[in-house]
Amino acid sequence: MTSQALAASFTAGFIYGISPGPAVLALFTLTAISGRAHGARFISAHLLGDTIWCALAILAIVGVSQLGHTLFDILGVICGAYLIWLGWRAIRTPGDGTANPIGFVNPARTGLFFGLTNPKAYPVAVAMFTALTAPFAKDLTWSDAPAFMGVAIVGFVLAYALLLWMAGWAPVRQVVGRYHRPITRITGAMFIAFGAKSVLDVVNAIRTR
Repeated sequence: MTSQALAASFTAGFIYGISPGPAVLALFTLTAISGRAHGARFISAHLLGDTIWCALAILAIVGVSQLGHTLFDILGVICGAYLIWLGWRAIRTPGDGTANPIGFVNPARTGLFFGLTNPKAYPVAVAMFTALTAPFAKDLTWSDAPAFMGVAIVGFVLAYALLLWMAGWAPVRQVVGRYHRPITRITGAMFIAFGAKSVLDVVNAIRTR
């Protein structure tokens, strides 16, 4: 395997990790309100879920594994319902500013659940890695998979470190702290939208099939 293939895998991991989504929203709010220690526990646990899904994506690229529709249908409903529940709780945050951000009580458990129940993780990872590593995919073998995945994880870690630094940056913390209530409610509304779309995607996929 060439250095260009490893660089492509690293780039795919970095872009995948830094792309905005529900977990990034949760990380920013949690870190800005509760500090980088809470954010680090959240995103470290989330990394486990990303690693599992992206490992399966890389195995699919080298032709070792393919996942069926049923798993993603189940995850889509679970993840959608979970996001809607989190969003509803955030919208109903009390007006006295005492509400805790998502993941405050147990950031590691929340981050892990975010990582493992993301129904888009596997398809997006397959698309991302395929797009960036297409010129090298035909030459990849099972023995290349560990190194290929290893550099992708480095990309994840660097992306998450950058997000964690940005979320804990003083100006960001000041803005989030000052406008905690409206930001929390806006984030909650976005979570409900993400969750509803996840469930709707499952329904449409089943109807199409």
